[in-house]
Amino acid sequence: MASSYSTDLKLELMVTGENAGQWGDKTNNNLVLIQQAIAGYEAIALSDGGTVALAMSDAAESNARNMVLKFTGTLTTASTVTIPDGIEKFYIIDLSAVTGVTNLTIKTASGTGFTAGEAAIVAAYSDGTNLNEIALNTLGGTIATAQIDDDAITSAKISANQVTTAKIADNAITSAKISDLQITSAKIANDAVGPDQLSNTAVTAGSYTTASITVDAQGRITAAASGAAASSGFFPVLAGIGSASGTFNSNANKLYAYAASGGGSGGANEPNANPSNGFSGGNGMMAIMTANITPPFSQPYSIGGTGNFPGAPNDPGNPGGSTYISTVFLLNGGQGGSRWQGYGAGNPGTVGSGTALYSTTNQGQIFGFGKLGPATQDSGIISGGLKDQAGKAGALVVFDNS
Repeated sequence: MASSYSTDLKLELMVTGENAGQWGDKTNNNLVLIQQAIAGYEAIALSDGGTVALAMSDAAESNARNMVLKFTGTLTTASTVTIPDGIEKFYIIDLSAVTGVTNLTIKTASGTGFTAGEAAIVAAYSDGTNLNEIALNTLGGTIATAQIDDDAITSAKISANQVTTAKIADNAITSAKISDLQITSAKIANDAVGPDQLSNTAVTAGSYTTASITVDAQGRITAAASGAAASSGFFPVLAGIGSASGTFNSNANKLYAYAASGGGSGGANEPNANPSNGFSGGNGMMAIMTANITPPFSQPYSIGGTGNFPGAPNDPGNPGGSTYISTVFLLNGGQGGSRWQGYGAGNPGTVGSGTALYSTTNQGQIFGFGKLGPATQDSGIISGGLKDQAGKAGALVVFDNS
């Protein structure tokens, strides 16, 4: 009767009376095969994208019989290693020299197996149908503190959801462990931050009057100083009707003035003329004036008087007086009307004109308006006189912020 072979390791099982004179050699061969199954090691090159089929031959050394299998190679696509069906065996599989190891599946020829997760050394066993990986999560026992090396657990191994309040000792988290960017307003309860939690600035504690302050982008007051009280407004400091003159004094830095020059008188009638007619005088100029001045300010002023009626028949009218503050403004009076020159010839007096005398750097303004005096009615702002009549007197009101 011929020899048979064991199912798992394919050892030769000799029948009594057979293999005369060969028992020693065959027994020694079986021992070598057992040694290979217990302590054998073999490095096997992988096929990228292909299948490497390991063999278990009867009574002969075979790569599938080794205890330790080391695979080598670079895998860029799905690749497979198979062990024969029907054998029951334990394996230590070294994948540390495999690049692209997650592309590798190790299984039985017809059954299932596992896909490698990392380039490491793994253990597996075949139950005759499938190849089963022995992973840490399939092993029993407890991993205690003594089994973990100092500094062995990295942050990548800790689930954020597992670090709960119960796992943190009181006062265990120091300020150095907290990122500045993670303390957001949503993490701070209302009214939780008091004055003791605010950083001091360079501002001295105290009360400030009419304060000038500097605020940074965080809303903190970084500088403060008491200032001078602002002016409460403008007050009248000079008022009059022409003619008048004098010196205007002020300790202010700005003034407003409402001013008007005198109107010119009308021209005299010719008593014997037919029709008898003189011409009205020109209106004075009215202006609203604003100007910057430098204290102490002291300049002459004048308020224009009326253009007097000449009195004598057939005489032209007299001009109105000018209104001014030296170096600030000048409003010329209206001109006198023409005398009668026969059959309607002649002209009314022209309106007065205004001039700003201040420097352009003072940023002042003068707004003037007036009207040419008509021959038949008294109208306009500071009117010139009608025929045989005097003009209106000028006026001046000055306000400053002293």
